[in-house]
Amino acid sequence: MGGLLALSRAIDRITEIIGKAVSWLILVAILVSATNAIIRKAFNVSSNSWLELQWYLFGAAFLLAAAYTLKQNEHIRIDILYGAVSRRRQHWIDLLGHLLFLMPFVILMLWQLTPYVLKSYHNGEVSTNSGGLIIWPAKSLLLIGFVLLFAQGISEIIKKIAIMRGVIDDPTPYVASHAPLDDVMEENHK
Repeated sequence: MGGLLALSRAIDRITEIIGKAVSWLILVAILVSATNAIIRKAFNVSSNSWLELQWYLFGAAFLLAAAYTLKQNEHIRIDILYGAVSRRRQHWIDLLGHLLFLMPFVILMLWQLTPYVLKSYHNGEVSTNSGGLIIWPAKSLLLIGFVLLFAQGISEIIKKIAIMRGVIDDPTPYVASHAPLDDVMEENHK
């Protein structure tokens, strides 16, 4: 288990670095958007490449941060049942969710995206819009995002098994489904 946990820590470090770096893409996208709007209004000049660059940057931020979101345990889950069960059952739900839903979906996406991206790259695919950008880098982001998500899924599975076996401590404490709402209500009544 020690070797697997070392692998998990390495994946987590890479995910952390990429996740934090990618957050800056939102700022860059905002600056590109603002610059494009100013130039378009002030000089009546615009290009589809500016719009496509915004889409690429937002897409990159979303796709490349998916693994970071999973690592931070911030992904969306249905809290109605999850928050009403013990932490042990929550670990089982997470493990089975990763094994039965996340990983098969990610593997399917990798299998489908690889030829899709390679074909786009080999064809030198470009936008059909006048002044548009090349498309294969954006499509490559899809593939890279799912590779990162696959690696982080492996890390999460390793950690979940280690937690359930008592090898490592649970980094995420038990939180009932309505605890955050209860805390807010309690603060409002003080």
